[in-house]
Amino acid sequence: MPAAEHSDLGCYPTPVERLLTRGKFELWVKRDDLTHGAYGGNKVRKLEGILAELCARGVRRLVTVGAAGSHHVLATAYFGRRVGLEVEAVLVPQPRTVHAVDVLRASVGLGVRAFPVRSWSAVPWAVAMRVARGAVYVPLGGSSVTGAMGYAKAARELVLQVGSGAIPEPSVCVVALGSGGTAAGLAAGLAGSSLATRVLGVCVSHPASALRLRARRISSGCASRLSAGADRRAVGQRLTFTASFVGPGYGRESPVTRLAQEAGERYGLALDPTYTAKAFAASLAELDGRSTTSSVVLYWHTLSSAPLAPLLRHAPSESDLSTSLRDLLI
Repeated sequence: MPAAEHSDLGCYPTPVERLLTRGKFELWVKRDDLTHGAYGGNKVRKLEGILAELCARGVRRLVTVGAAGSHHVLATAYFGRRVGLEVEAVLVPQPRTVHAVDVLRASVGLGVRAFPVRSWSAVPWAVAMRVARGAVYVPLGGSSVTGAMGYAKAARELVLQVGSGAIPEPSVCVVALGSGGTAAGLAAGLAGSSLATRVLGVCVSHPASALRLRARRISSGCASRLSAGADRRAVGQRLTFTASFVGPGYGRESPVTRLAQEAGERYGLALDPTYTAKAFAASLAELDGRSTTSSVVLYWHTLSSAPLAPLLRHAPSESDLSTSLRDLLI
């Protein structure tokens, strides 16, 4: 594997590792949990382009959107502060878990100015108010075309790893599908490559139709930006979806995801039970396919594995959060 290259935010290439072999199938993992030592995950690649663009425009303050325990909001707070940007966030309710509480506390501790709302329907008005006061909007999950282009670049990273023999060519790349940018960028990057790998976006919330539409729209935008021959039709053929692992809905676990989380622990992967565990469950299900030829399944791990403790060092306790923030955790 080539020596790690440092960008403005992350450290690449992230490793690829074989987890298990089942008959003719192999399960591999792409360790994007290791994109940064303090806070990794897929948001790092997205924020590189987004923050660079904002800084080039002379922006001083941004506003973004997420659930109360949003990893995107936390990552934006951490990296936004590093480049000198003030970060505001419109936050919506989500089911209460210890992890969600800690992520919210860490975001507040990093200086996020939070604007709680009671439902997603209230988000556009709240964002419009912040934009009217001078903030620049960064979409949910960092999933703009600019953000997703970080994953078009990541697809090229995978092509090089296949070419170097670090991993066999995957037949499918499985990734959690929330705001859609990761899957969209990967599909666009792979469509212009020498690999035949398809991308399977594992929907983590309802309605799945909205997630699919957003991902396809972003992937189309990425295809328009690429100059390596990735046309919209080719990108669309690379991008597939499943809603079979959503379970009770966003932020909620199920028996299937709990089993996937336990399996991930056996292979050294820290999965959250309501998001990445859904994608890992889908990856395991791919191993039970009925293909008559050998198949390589690549699970793209998008949750930061960096410990939250350092980011909680100066964070408020849960009881010190405002009532309006605590009420978001339902």
